[in-house]
Amino acid sequence: MTLRQALTLATEQLAASPHLRDRGHRDAELLLLHLLGLDRATLLAHPDRSLTSEQLALYQAAITRRLGCEPIQYITGQQEFFGLQLKVTPATLIPRPETEHLVEAVLDRLPRDQPLKILDIGTGTGAIALALAAHLRLARVTALDLSAEALEVARQNAAAHHLTGCVHFLLSDLLTGLPQKDRTGAFDAIVSNPPYIPESDRDGLHPEVRDYEPAQALFSGGLGLDIYRRLIPQAHAALNPGGLLALEIGHGQKEALADLLGNWRNVGFIADLQQIPRVALAQK
Repeated sequence: MTLRQALTLATEQLAASPHLRDRGHRDAELLLLHLLGLDRATLLAHPDRSLTSEQLALYQAAITRRLGCEPIQYITGQQEFFGLQLKVTPATLIPRPETEHLVEAVLDRLPRDQPLKILDIGTGTGAIALALAAHLRLARVTALDLSAEALEVARQNAAAHHLTGCVHFLLSDLLTGLPQKDRTGAFDAIVSNPPYIPESDRDGLHPEVRDYEPAQALFSGGLGLDIYRRLIPQAHAALNPGGLLALEIGHGQKEALADLLGNWRNVGFIADLQQIPRVALAQK
């Protein structure tokens, strides 16, 4: 079977799925390119190249996984974030473009010529921590997560980008795993993309999110605010005076976050490209 034939067949299979029909060709092409280690220009230039029987079997196995709504990123094992190619596994939330707004907001507000101490809560793949460390070379970043499996992925990503010496990873439920000395006035900035989806929204999520990504990284109580209620007071204690808190927030949560940040200074919000508030910012 040629590349063109395999791609056409896979596109038809994916397009027949009610959950994937709008992405059938894109997903089929992406998986084929990943499997063969090709770029799109080569595929377009040599569509009649033949696949081996082994390659075809591997490709069909990947398509079958995608037909079950398994995320592309878990099949390929990777996702790009803020210019970094990151390893992802089912133990980690998949980094999303929306979270790049959080990184941009922090970089816009922190000096690049000072030895800052930064804390990333719920690091997952390490996406936020590593993006900040890559652009703030004098900073020391501590990255926390409740999942040992996620932390191992984050450590591998740090090593892949030669940032192991810049980021310290620690198993912790929010800030409770930090040494006592680091829980009071120790950090210049605290950032987090915490779980914020209300439990009531679970059934309405796309299957590739609901059925595959780690629930503890997605859901946070009935209104999606449970983690914020715990995190914000702990962050206030751990920040230096004037320190920055930057949080990713969910759709419709701006007013609730404004209330939770009532005793902070310079509270503000940044919207995404759809003009939905996605980032909450505040200073101690």
